[in-house]
Amino acid sequence: MTTTHTVDKMMIHSAKEKPIKNTSSKFSQQEVDLADTPLFFPDGFEKLFIAIYFVSLPYIAGLLFLFFYVAEGKSELFLSLNEESSFILTWAIGYEIIAGLILLYIVKMAIGFAKQNAQKGATRNFRRP
Repeated sequence: MTTTHTVDKMMIHSAKEKPIKNTSSKFSQQEVDLADTPLFFPDGFEKLFIAIYFVSLPYIAGLLFLFFYVAEGKSELFLSLNEESSFILTWAIGYEIIAGLILLYIVKMAIGFAKQNAQKGATRNFRRP
């Protein structure tokens, strides 16, 4: 009985020592630590989730492209088209769409970086070193 009482005391004591981080009254001013909550890769399952994302995301993008662009949103045409196309073809279409979007995003970030780092009002002449 004394060990249970001691364990209960230790649990109460350790619970009292933890500081409360969220002292602000507004939701938007609360402290957020993303290391505590992994959004896309749970601890210990990173490789599994990368494999799942690598297979499923391009396939879903390919299906959406086939449905909205090729079949023009008609379910009968999409189902007949889907019977004839294979999984790997649909996946490859989605992979190319995602790769193109990522390249466009990289170009957008590069242009924004160049504009941000350019000196305003200064004209630079290109000189060969």
